[in-house]
Amino acid sequence: MNRNFRQLMKNIGIPLLVGFLLIHPCIAQQQPPNILLILADDLGYGDLQVYNNASLVPTPNLDQLAAQGIRLTNAYTPVSVCSPTRYSLMTGEYSWRSWKKSGVMANYEPSMIDSSQLTLPEMLQDAGYTTAGFGKWHLGTSFPTLDGQKPVGYGKFRADNNGENIDLSKAVYDGPMDHGFEHWLGFSCASECWILEDKKIMGAIGHDLYTIEATPNKEHIKTIPLEDYLPFITDSTLHFLKQYAEGEKAQPFFLYYAPYVPHIPLAVSQEFRGKTKAGLYGDYVHELDHYVGKVMDMLESLDLDENTIVLFASDNGSQFRGTSQEMDMTQASNSPAENQATTLAEDVHRPNGPLRGTKWSAWEGGVRTPFIARWPGHFPEGAVSDQLFALNDVMATLAALINYELSENNAVDSYNQLPLLLGKDQKIREEVVIQSSGNVLGLRSGKWKFIGEGNYQAEAGEPVGELYDLSKDISESNNLYLQDPELAEKLRARLQAMLKSEKTNGR
Repeated sequence: MNRNFRQLMKNIGIPLLVGFLLIHPCIAQQQPPNILLILADDLGYGDLQVYNNASLVPTPNLDQLAAQGIRLTNAYTPVSVCSPTRYSLMTGEYSWRSWKKSGVMANYEPSMIDSSQLTLPEMLQDAGYTTAGFGKWHLGTSFPTLDGQKPVGYGKFRADNNGENIDLSKAVYDGPMDHGFEHWLGFSCASECWILEDKKIMGAIGHDLYTIEATPNKEHIKTIPLEDYLPFITDSTLHFLKQYAEGEKAQPFFLYYAPYVPHIPLAVSQEFRGKTKAGLYGDYVHELDHYVGKVMDMLESLDLDENTIVLFASDNGSQFRGTSQEMDMTQASNSPAENQATTLAEDVHRPNGPLRGTKWSAWEGGVRTPFIARWPGHFPEGAVSDQLFALNDVMATLAALINYELSENNAVDSYNQLPLLLGKDQKIREEVVIQSSGNVLGLRSGKWKFIGEGNYQAEAGEPVGELYDLSKDISESNNLYLQDPELAEKLRARLQAMLKSEKTNGR
């Protein structure tokens, strides 16, 4: 299946195409599976109880999802912050191949994705899928202005006069709708505040950190408090599923559900406050689990669950090392340069489990993610795999599943991991490049992990890099660089070569 498939549908029509496939059963045994991709925001590897026996957060719905599918324990983001991870997920490429070499998108910056670049939703759309997304994009969108200048606040993360010259009457462009989504409801970048419905600015998030007060002509704009945003996008997601079920269902769907949770500010709904022993952060994770459960329940009630692939991951690790009920997390900063809230309580939840580091870092706590895949009757139930996987692999994996032929220029860092998800203990990916928000670069290769390129700076008297055997030292507590400098430098050379390569997947 390739890009001509979509044009074929336009030319002969879906009814005739369905009839053609019925006549030729060797081409299609049944309709391709629906795909639901759930991406949490700043969720730690150790938040889910199925990944961490010591977790203080009840996550019954995500634990059940894992019990019904396959759970990966060596999955990577592969960057420890939001935008670059989402770029890798949506394009199958490492983000250092984009114009934004490191860090996250600032307000109103242009898309990280080139207009000629094939994206995951575009691929699925070409293959006959209807595509919809709800929640958070954070890959750049261009906003029209009243004066033809850049939006006020451009390139910043916070500005008191944010959006002072935004023209709310005109459509945005180069956003989710221009990169494969037929329908979008959500924001591009949270600190911009604007909520987009397709290409229209329909509302804004209301919270204390960011403002739209300086923007004119906003009388028609609906303000949605941040604590209401998760229920809002979930209800919209459920509505999409109902509409799909009530329609002809001639096309499978790709649904991207990307909540802004448990990212700070921790805007926990009142009904979930105090529900866990892990403080406000734990309450937020528990609330996320609840709404994921609502989406899963809707799939089942509409008889869509049997032929729907569900993929779940986080965009990076948690920013918190530990949380507790006694801890004040209301003023936590979304910056590695500022002190993060800490706790001395004995009853402590560790969001990243035994992993070292947090969001922003090149250590495992920043870049390792929970990853769960469920497809009843196809992916094994209750399976666990320790094979290497990266979120860039989602694109090639789904391409193989729907028999879509990717060109050599597309998804160049994406491996087809479908055999792994089908239960074969097969080593497909040998290595993955990892990156911090500050552009510290490293390489996971087999059981080994090297850190030491990019903006890496060794402490005085310390080795010029870090080397860990993750099979014995998952917490990265024992730097083996001085014990095996030859191996460390071999991995450094391999990393340098990969950073210069045009592709890494071997296609």
